[in-house]
Amino acid sequence: MQNFMVKSIGKVNVRENGMFIKLEPKYIPALQALNGFSHLNVIWWFSDFDNEETRNVFETQQPYKKAPEIMGIFATRSPVRPNPLALTAVQIINIDYESGVIQIAYIDANDNSPVLDIKPYTPSLDRVETPGVPEWCCHWPKSLEESENFDWEQEFNF
Repeated sequence: MQNFMVKSIGKVNVRENGMFIKLEPKYIPALQALNGFSHLNVIWWFSDFDNEETRNVFETQQPYKKAPEIMGIFATRSPVRPNPLALTAVQIINIDYESGVIQIAYIDANDNSPVLDIKPYTPSLDRVETPGVPEWCCHWPKSLEESENFDWEQEFNF
């Protein structure tokens, strides 16, 4: 088994006045030329679930109401996984290029979650026109924008 060294480039900040990604000062120059992109793919660490126990859970009991009774962890978006990596597409509200702070519309991360990387969302590489999904989740929204008004609480068993 191979190990990899990964370093955080910043942290998620969840505040009353919004959600932000605050970069470490040395990474601020990496923001150059992001202007014009409306969305980012944020790769972050489920740090609250990084322990030996959760890294060894490979199946889970029906996390979604209409899902199969037992699911492999790779068929879920659970933070409980062998490597607690997360990927979230986020809308950019503002980028402060001097302080290294990106204000975003929403991210499903906790305050102080480590950010490992950010990449611009580009439809030519990140969008799938007609994705296939199992029947149990085919009624879920078809876009990030539609998800804002979807009653997600009715979907989960937790």
